Amino acid sequence: MLPANLPILAQKPLCTSAEDCQRVLKAAAGRTAPVWVAMEYRYMPPVTRLIEEVHKGTIGKLRMLSLREHRYPFLQKVDDWNRFARNTGGTMVEKCCHFFDLMRLITAAEPIRLYASGGQAVNHLNERYNGETPDIIDNAFVIVDFDDGVRACLDLCMFAEISRDQEEIVAVGDSGKIECGIPSSTVTIGLRESDRLEHIPIPVDAGLLAAGHHHGSTFFQHKQFFEMVRSGGAPDVSLEDGLKAVAMGAAAETSIRSGLPVEFIGNAAIQAV
Repeated sequence: MLPANLPILAQKPLCTSAEDCQRVLKAAAGRTAPVWVAMEYRYMPPVTRLIEEVHKGTIGKLRMLSLREHRYPFLQKVDDWNRFARNTGGTMVEKCCHFFDLMRLITAAEPIRLYASGGQAVNHLNERYNGETPDIIDNAFVIVDFDDGVRACLDLCMFAEISRDQEEIVAVGDSGKIECGIPSSTVTIGLRESDRLEHIPIPVDAGLLAAGHHHGSTFFQHKQFFEMVRSGGAPDVSLEDGLKAVAMGAAAETSIRSGLPVEFIGNAAIQAV
């Protein structure tokens, strides 16, 4: 595994289980070439702006973080591999690792406890593959407590494509609030002391928007990756980041199945009883 000592941009999720991610980290030990895990949502321009504002303290100390994705069902893929959790790690891993990565990035903290409620309500229930019905989750709420006291919530619905925005992120601090939306490509900042509400359009080149999904972010991520390869430096998204996003997704899958919260000790997720 990883025999060539060349820069790698690895698609998300890094693996479909935290255990396999740990094996990749061990295999990468001693490499001098970087491995970057592709987490495009970091690079959507409105999301990038929200992250910058939170980290520079625009809204004071961050207290609450909400991430909503209301979107279309899973697309058809080769041999419909994405219809079964055994192939993907489950929706919370394969799809939502993006959001768990964003939670850690925006809060600059680590999860200590997670509780999730979700299920398969609408999508793919009439499909059959070798007599099997797909089992992937199409809706969920996930609540995460972080070690600095911040609470985060993911709201996922994959049968809600008729929406103004597919993704919405809301960060609330003790002195204000920041919201961003995609594809409306806006950031709104509200400050309590001045009672000021500012709406900021975040333009993205039309050519980038037409080139693919994720609101131009693939271009910006590849540009950053190229600069790292050309000039040196460390990946924005490390193998450790990739592992932690998968571990959080797997914990959400566990919590949904069991109805119980999951606690984190280091990179390990342990079901609370």
